[in-house]
Amino acid sequence: MSTRRALTAVTLLCAVALTGCGNKVEGNAQPVGSGGGGESINTDFDKLLRECEVVAKDKIGVIVGDAKSVEPAFSGAVCMWSIADAPGGEAMATLNWYEMGTLNNEKTTNDKLGYLTGDITVQGRRALQVRRPNDNDSCGVTAPAADVGVVGWWINYRPGSAHPDPCAGAQKLVELTLDLAR
Repeated sequence: MSTRRALTAVTLLCAVALTGCGNKVEGNAQPVGSGGGGESINTDFDKLLRECEVVAKDKIGVIVGDAKSVEPAFSGAVCMWSIADAPGGEAMATLNWYEMGTLNNEKTTNDKLGYLTGDITVQGRRALQVRRPNDNDSCGVTAPAADVGVVGWWINYRPGSAHPDPCAGAQKLVELTLDLAR
C-alpha cells in the first residue's frame, strides 16, 4: 500500500471515530440505583446470603422428619441443606427467594418444565404446589414473599423410601419463612 493510500485510510478512520464521539446525550448523570424505577441497589453486599438463615437448621430437620444431621450443601442463588438422617435415608431441602419473581412467572416456568402445578393457599395467599410427574418423593411450594417477590421451598426424599408428605413439609417451611420475614 502506498503512503498516500495509508494516510487517506488513517484520516478516514479517524473521521469516522470522531463522528461517533460527537453525539450529545441530554439529561443529568444520576448515581447508581436512582433509575426512577423505585428499586434500590445494595452495593455494600452486607446481606449477601442472609436469606439462607431465614429458617434455622434444626427447624428444617424437624419439618423434614425429626432429622438431627442438617448441613448446608450450597449457598448462592438458592440455599440447600443435606439431611443425612431423614426418614428413608438422605433428603435435601432447598430454599429459593426471587426478589423480582412472580407466581405467574413461576407457573409458566413449571409448565415449561412439565411439572404439575396446583393452586393452594398459604396464610391466606394464593401459592403454588409443584411436583415432578410420577415423583411422590419430592414437592415444592412457592408463595408471594412478605414484601416483594416469591419464596419457595422444595423437599426431596430418597426415591421409593418411606417418608412424610414432602408437600406438607415444603408448605410448613414456606409458612415459617413468611412468619419470620414480617
